[in-house]
Amino acid sequence: MTQAFNATSTTDDVLAGVDLSGKRILVTGVSAGLGVETARVLAAHGAHVVGAARDLAKAQAATRLAQEQAQQSGGALELIALDLASLASVRACADSLTAQGKPFDLVIANAGVMATPFGHTADGFETQFGTNHLGHFVLVNRIAPLLHDGARLVNLASSGHRFSDVDLDDPNFERTAYEPFVAYGRSKTANILFAVAFDQRHRGRGVRAAAVHPGGIHTELARHMDPSQLQAMVDQLTQQLAAEGKPPFQFKTIPQGAATSVWAGAVAPAEEIGGRYCENCHVGRIVPDDAVISAISEGVRGYALDVAHADALWAKSEAMVGERF
Repeated sequence: MTQAFNATSTTDDVLAGVDLSGKRILVTGVSAGLGVETARVLAAHGAHVVGAARDLAKAQAATRLAQEQAQQSGGALELIALDLASLASVRACADSLTAQGKPFDLVIANAGVMATPFGHTADGFETQFGTNHLGHFVLVNRIAPLLHDGARLVNLASSGHRFSDVDLDDPNFERTAYEPFVAYGRSKTANILFAVAFDQRHRGRGVRAAAVHPGGIHTELARHMDPSQLQAMVDQLTQQLAAEGKPPFQFKTIPQGAATSVWAGAVAPAEEIGGRYCENCHVGRIVPDDAVISAISEGVRGYALDVAHADALWAKSEAMVGERF
């Protein structure tokens, strides 16, 4: 039985007393926010972290503290270029890692975008689905042979998956009116389904995959939202809490937000988190697809954990990127 952590637990709480020396870990999105904190705490506990980012100069500056703590702990942090919105970049990153031939104990697919204006990736995919899901789908599958037996994959998802299931008939909004948070919901549902499908395919050799919701954190992820829109959402959450006799909504700190990724990746028993959705440092409960729940309620929609649905998304993703895994 693991120690009980919760929504207020930080990355340092979760890894207290944990030695990650000898572990090699890939973290995407290490130029800001959760990715930087995730890389920092893992390296500070002795892990060799490979941090992937689109802007290496920005990542170098953002991870300066992580670099210092890595040196003090005997860990390491190196950077590699990765633009998830370009499959050419994704494949180049995967090829570089494969050429090195060094195995990974953990991959944390952390990078992503949220509520972007309508647009397309370099390969013509809707921006959020293409970046958040398809980029990681190709990267992780291409380096899957580097995940040694007993390794783990952690996909950063979100309670935002409850905005929408994936639409396998119109993933690029060619026939559907575009709505930023519907697109975000589709991509986050895809992140969960990808973890489910990957877990099914690799659990036979002890490799397990999980999806995590970090919670509400004020990071660069919200850069595409108008400040007044963000404030309106916070006000609505506070009103919901007041109706329940609870204190006002507060964003998690970044160390609190990154805690569930670290917990699922390095602390929780593999059998506990494999193929599951985690939040607030525990496995989330399934809520009915038609259940009315607030944005701050815990729980995962059943459609995001359905194995047959996950297989269908896998097949659709392969067709979209032109590769079989």
